[in-house]
Formats: sequence, C-alpha cells, structure tokens
Amino acid sequence: MSKPVRIFWWIYFGGLAAFAILVLCIYCWGKLPSLQELENPSILLASEVYADDGTPMGKFYRDNGNRTHVDYKDISPNVINALVATEDVRFYQHSGVDGKGVLRAVLKFGHDGGGSTLTQQLALNMFNGRRSHNPLSRLVQKLKEWIIAIELERNFTKQEILALYLNQVSFSDNVYGIRSASRTFFQKEPDALTVDEAAVLVGMVNNPTLFNPRTNPKSAIERRNTVLSRMATNHYLPDADATMLKAKPIDLGHYRKLDENNGLAPYFRDVIRDDLKKWCKEHKNPATGEPYDLYQDGLKIFTTINPRMQIDAEQAVAMEMPILQKALSDQADIRNGQAWEPHLNVLESTMKNSDRWRNLEDAGMDAEDIRKTFYQPVSMRVFAWNTSHEKDTIMTPMDSIKYHRAMLETAFMAMDPITGAVKAWVGGIDFRTYKFDHVNINTKRQVGSSIKPFLYGMAIEDYGFTPETQCEQVQQYFPKYKDYVPARNRNRSGTVTMATGLAYSTNEVAAYIMKQFGDDGPDHFADFIKQINIPTKVAPYPSLALGACELSLYEMMWGYTLFPSGGFSNKPYYISRIMDKDGNLLDHFDTERKEVISPATAYTMARMMQGPVDVGTARGLRARLGIAEMGGKTGTTNDNSDFWFIGYTPQLLAGVWVGCDDRFIHLESRLDDGGHVARPIWEAFFSKVLDDKSLGIDRKARFVQPENMGKNQLSYQNIIDTTAAPGAQGNDLGNGKSGDYLPDSAAGHTPGSQY
Repeated sequence: MSKPVRIFWWIYFGGLAAFAILVLCIYCWGKLPSLQELENPSILLASEVYADDGTPMGKFYRDNGNRTHVDYKDISPNVINALVATEDVRFYQHSGVDGKGVLRAVLKFGHDGGGSTLTQQLALNMFNGRRSHNPLSRLVQKLKEWIIAIELERNFTKQEILALYLNQVSFSDNVYGIRSASRTFFQKEPDALTVDEAAVLVGMVNNPTLFNPRTNPKSAIERRNTVLSRMATNHYLPDADATMLKAKPIDLGHYRKLDENNGLAPYFRDVIRDDLKKWCKEHKNPATGEPYDLYQDGLKIFTTINPRMQIDAEQAVAMEMPILQKALSDQADIRNGQAWEPHLNVLESTMKNSDRWRNLEDAGMDAEDIRKTFYQPVSMRVFAWNTSHEKDTIMTPMDSIKYHRAMLETAFMAMDPITGAVKAWVGGIDFRTYKFDHVNINTKRQVGSSIKPFLYGMAIEDYGFTPETQCEQVQQYFPKYKDYVPARNRNRSGTVTMATGLAYSTNEVAAYIMKQFGDDGPDHFADFIKQINIPTKVAPYPSLALGACELSLYEMMWGYTLFPSGGFSNKPYYISRIMDKDGNLLDHFDTERKEVISPATAYTMARMMQGPVDVGTARGLRARLGIAEMGGKTGTTNDNSDFWFIGYTPQLLAGVWVGCDDRFIHLESRLDDGGHVARPIWEAFFSKVLDDKSLGIDRKARFVQPENMGKNQLSYQNIIDTTAAPGAQGNDLGNGKSGDYLPDSAAGHTPGSQY
C-alpha cells in the first residue's frame, strides 16, 4: 500500500474514531433531552396572585423563578423586532444553526459576536443553564446545543421559539421572562411596550447586570442605542426614528418590583401563602403526578381583594396612625423610659434574640462584651412615619429596641357581609419592618365592649328582650362566681333601655343582661358565640359580657356578619379560584353560611347599633359620612391596651384594631377609647369608599326590614336616652378579666391564662 493511500486511511479511520468519541462524549457528558421534554419544556413559572378585577398583586417564586408565561400574540412586535435584529438577524432563514454565524465566529475568534442563534441560546437556557469555561467541555456543550436547537426547530414554529426564549431569559433584578420584566421596569404588559422600551429590555439580554438601567443607566443607554442602531440597519426601524429615540433618557419612573415587601396587600399575600401551600400538598399536578409546587408551577390565584378598597385601607392607616403614634411617643412614661422599668425582661429577651447578639456571639465575643455594644450609639436605619417608611439615625441598639417595640400596630379588614368576600386586609403598619400580621385568625387580642352586640343579639333572640327593655345600671353579683361585674362599683342607679345601654356601652347594663340569663348565663353566652361559628373557644365567665376574652379581628368580623346579613354567619373568604398556567380551573371557593338568629333579630340589632354611631361612643359618625343607615360598636380593654371599632352599612363591613404588641404599652389622656383611636381609621376608609362611585357603596342603602316585625319594630330615636351619661369604656370602668370571676371550685386555675 502506497504512502498516500495509507495516509488517506489513517485520516479516514481517525476521523471516524474522533467522530465516534465525540458522539460518545455528547451522549455521556450530560443527558440530552428527550422528544417529550422538547415538546413539553419545563420552565419554572412563578405563581401569581390577582385582585378581584385581575390586577396583579404579587408572586410566589424561588430565586430563579420570577417569571410569568406570555403567548407570542401578547408580545409587542417591537420586542420581537429588537430581539431578532440584535441577537439573530438570520433567525427566520436558518434551521437552528447558522452556518454563516459559526464561520464568522471561528474566523474572527468571536470578536464580531458568537455564532449562537436564538434557538441555540434557548437550548442552553432550557437544558444546560450556564456556558462551560473548559474548552473541551464547551465544545461538547456547543455540539449538544446544535442538536437540541435542530430538534427545537423541528418541533416548534418560529413564533413559538421566540415566545419560549422571551419567557425564559433573565432581565436582571432577579426578574425572568418578558412579562415580568415589562411589568417591573415599565409597569406595562409586554404587548404595550414602545420601541425604545423594547430596546432597553432586549439590550439587557446580552448582559443583564451590566445593562440594568436601574443600577447602570449609562451602560444601559449605550446598549439601548446599539439595539436601536441594529434595528435601523436591518430595516425594522427608520433611521430618523432611531436617531430621535437615541436622544431620549430611559424613564424608570414607574419601576416597581413585586416582591414580598411591596405590591398590593403584602400582609394578605403572606397569610395566604400557607393556605396555598396546604392546597398544593392536597392536589396533584396531572402533568407530573406530584403535588403542585406553589413556587414553580405557574398557578394563578384569584382573590376577592378589591384593589381600590385595599389602597383606601392602606391610605387610611397611613393617615391616622402617625397621629396616634405621636400621642403615644409624647407620653411621659415613654419619653423617660418608665414604661419599661417593670418589664426589663422583655428588653433582655429581645436583645438576646436579635441578629446583632447572635452574630457577635458567633464571632466569639463573650456575653458581657456583647451587652456593652447595645449601649453604644451606632448608625442605623429605623422605621419612621414618612413616605419611605424609614430614616437614618444614630442611637444605641437598646434604644432601637425600645423605639420599635413602642410602635402602635393596627389591623384593618373590610368584607362584603352578605357574600363573605374579603375586600381589604391590612395586617400592620409596615410589612418590611413588622412582618407579624394582626388580622388573621391566629392573632388574638382582648375584644372588650366590641363583644356586646353578640350579648344583646342573644338577649333578643333567646330571652325575649326588646330595645325598650329596661335594664338596671348597677353592679351585678354572680353567686356562682362569688364576685361582681363590673369589678368596680360606680354607684349608679336607675334603669335605662337596652338600646341606651348599647349606645353608651354601659358595662352595668351588659352585666344586668347576663344576669337575666340565670346562673348558667355565661355558659349560654359562650355557647351562642360557638353557634356563630367563631372557632376560638371562650371561657364561660360573667366577665365575658364585657369582652374579657381574646378573639382575632378575623373572627370578630365573622361574627358581625350576623347583623347586616339578616341573621347569617358568613365566614370571611379571600381566595375565589385557582387556575393552572394554561388557564384551566383547578378549584373555586365560597363562603360558609349558617343561620344563627332570625331576620327580625338581625334587623333589630342593625337598627339598634345605630345608637353608638349617632349619640354614643362613636357619636356623630353616621352624620359626618351622610349614611342613611349603619351600625357600629367600639371596644376598649383594661389599661387601654386594645382599641376596637367595627361598623357596617347594608353593603360593607369593616373592622379596626389598634394597640401595641406589648400590652403594657398603651395610650393615655383623651385617647382612651375605641371611638377616639380605632374609629378614625374606619371613618377615613369609609369616606374614601363612599366617594368612589365605581365601588357602588351607596350612602342611601337601607337594611332590609322583615315582614311582621311585631314587638321587634324599632324606632331607636324614641328609646335612647340622649341625656344619659356616656358609659366611656376603658380603665376607669374596670372591665375585669375572666380570672377575676373564678368560682371556688376553680381555685388555683386561671382561665385568663389560656387566652
């Protein structure tokens, strides 16, 4: 065999061997996706939360999953043109691999761009993730990209590939996919993006961090202009338009990233996360056979929250809470620190559970030296009632603990009392700083006089009371418990109508009504609260008539639905339906209804509860709002630790709680009842809602009066004694606690401790 022939066969068989080794490397060096995987690409999709009108409220996602799917038809042509002109000008001509691009990249060593097509980039993003820096590994990776790209082109249309690419790609700020990017940077859907906005976003694809317009505006403008130039060069944009757009600044005035700390109703979204996790565990994804994953399956969660009402509620809180906080901060016991002296253990516990303490402890510092650092001034950022809800200051870490713990908190909830749909939910003053939610069913506070409407409703329904029933205004003795209710005797005498007692929240009247229920009256009242469907079990003691029990705002709202709904207990619900990423309905929800009192009793209570908002503890409220009919009730607990106001019209029910997480910190002076503390937030909210005609809450709406009211017919104006001294609630009345009224048989047991 001649030498040339031998060389030929060496090259031939060597080439075959090299090809075989290369193929072996391709299939052994990482798995190639199957045809099924190509046809059903797995892209991590964030689950989205929507308000009742479809407004996006927020998302649930993992670090690399902040993306939302969008179809090709819903992407602006400006985005498509910018992408093709910049990243792959021959996209519509090649079949996954661009020979000219590869040759250019090889001959010019990548100086004029790489040879990867959009389809190859999609293949890398979907099935590999990151480019390898090892030359041999990168060669194998590139060959695999070619194979996958060709398979993608065989199984998808060009439009589908572009949509897959734009749904997959990163846009910096931990934002993935064109829809999330357009919403974050420009507060627009991707079909509404202008040419220059599309150029900004497409420019980020090449290097999301470097070309982020928020953090690197100069580089972002240069990159945007490069995209505009390529669009003009490739005839997607007239030269004159490109020149004009290059002169524009990048407008990020509407930048807003939806994360857990912002967006609509952050407390609410945090609360429903646990509900959704539970739902996911109980429901399987038919595509995988596994339980749904809240963070990557792209669920669409539609809630009952009304975005306008939610904003009104948040604004009402932001309007009134700074006023209340100033009053608290100006109190002498807060300024001089006396409020903390009996509770140094609280400060000690907070200090030792702080991140500062743990970090210094991990660094090897001993406890005594760590303690000293808490009394040394340092620069820090703290919560403040300003537009940004924060301020930079210098104070000691211990003073910071006192400062933040002496901050008044609030809870606000609004709902449709007939359907049970929750319309607004504000769980605190600032989710970024104070994550604890004060609305949900697990957050319980002593309810004070806000419980009295349940007592009055039971008296009418089960014991034949009417609004005209005369009630004694004297302290009542309960032999079974060997004590008095209220705990303090105000030496009042005479009788007033039950309607008067409710209007002025007179504790003696509530005690008198409880006394008429007999020795087992407390048990009957506790059972009545259970019948309402309120989940928390309350202890049956006489002080229950004055609200010496702890319930959540959510539960109180649940109970108050009795009165405007015609006697039905309607459980508040806040998720209306759950859909999959393709829009298929997976589940839907509604309220749980139970008839507890008759329509006649409900109507009587609704009309009688107009007394507090006309002449009683929230006097003048109805007149100021110009409402035809409404009901409401204040509540205040011992030492002014808790302030409540719950009120309703025939169409809308809302409730407010205000207090400090540490109950020994409380308001004094004239701000000593729910009518002065909680009511202003409620009033500010309703004022906004009533003025917004689009919400349909009618000032002239009236409660439905049942036929044949009989003795329950009510004209409360004629039976409320407007000259009676207001039964102001608070510390001076000594509402007492459940533990103050223990029977002898319960010696050594303190029921108050279980609340």
